[in-house]
Amino acid sequence: MGAVSTNSRQSPRSQAARATTLLALVRAVGETTTDDREVVATILHMLRTGEVRLCGNFRNAPIEDLE
Repeated sequence: MGAVSTNSRQSPRSQAARATTLLALVRAVGETTTDDREVVATILHMLRTGEVRLCGNFRNAPIEDLE
């Protein structure tokens, strides 16, 4: 996914959401933990808070359908 630079004057929520595919997101989060439940919880949190938005096959899919 690459590094994201942050401006100290802006909160992370005021920055634009990073677009990614669900597969890329799962791979990136999966590199930090071996617990599948933690991967799912982290991804759902990132989607709900707007940190990321999905592109590709799951673009505009309701989050409830991903659970």
